[in-house]
Amino acid sequence: MADRRSYAIGVDIGGTKIAVGLVDSEGNLIDSTILPTESEKGVSDAAARIHQAACEMITAQNLSKKSIMGMGVGCPGPLDLKSGMVMNPYTLPGWENVSLTQALEDAFGNPVRIENDADVALIGECWVGAGKGKNPVVMLTFGTGVGGAVRCDGRVYRGVNGEHPEIGLMPVLPDMPPDYSGVDGSLESLASGAGIAQQGEAFGFEDAAAVFDAAQGGHREAEMIVQRAYRAAGVAAWTLAHCFVPQRIILGGGLMNHHFHHFSHTMRDYLSRAKLLPENSIDIAKAQLANRAGMIGAAGLWLMD
Repeated sequence: MADRRSYAIGVDIGGTKIAVGLVDSEGNLIDSTILPTESEKGVSDAAARIHQAACEMITAQNLSKKSIMGMGVGCPGPLDLKSGMVMNPYTLPGWENVSLTQALEDAFGNPVRIENDADVALIGECWVGAGKGKNPVVMLTFGTGVGGAVRCDGRVYRGVNGEHPEIGLMPVLPDMPPDYSGVDGSLESLASGAGIAQQGEAFGFEDAAAVFDAAQGGHREAEMIVQRAYRAAGVAAWTLAHCFVPQRIILGGGLMNHHFHHFSHTMRDYLSRAKLLPENSIDIAKAQLANRAGMIGAAGLWLMD
């Protein structure tokens, strides 16, 4: 029987790694590989390596390029979605003033669509993960930073000129010191891996994991940092609930691998006090796709109905 499925290549770009995957029209990740980003080598070098990885997967599955609808790319913003340019010299130095989509189309030959990395993760979760059948959905990813995305009625929410909202920079505890964005006490500065690590440096902790371990062991300052992170997430849940009234809030990112219970418990506690919202109308769920979400969601830019 002929294979009636459609396929797309999903690419999830990070500061140190690029995940490339072959995805079918049912949202299955058929094959994938991880490449070093090495952004200092330029966009053309990355495009050539992504192209090679994609071709190897297509060949391994006995497919042709004609069976590939296109390539979807999730990338840290800010982005110019029309030109495909990445405007983030902090995460991706060396990619300034060059169209990533054009470089990939030149290398791959198939059409390319680009989207914010937090948005494609949410798209993936709404397609075949924790957001499936839910509407509206808000997703927060707690990793090195805190990313966020909103999807309503099948569409990703965008701001003016198509800008992606930086939910992680919302002020949640304004009595705290300002972060790199100039915001006092942002969610990202208090509840991200980098933010927790930075707070822990003053007490001799090497990283966020060390802070969490010390807090579990009863270290007073570590407990204070961790409880502040939970509280920041709780305030964020309250704010997002009243702004968007989502059916579900999804929590993803590396921190949720070990700390979902505590973050979600505090967030549910805050939501339980929201007397102007229908009782128990908003639930909180852990992301299901883990590091596959970006690749699947990026491919979904072509494959989802």
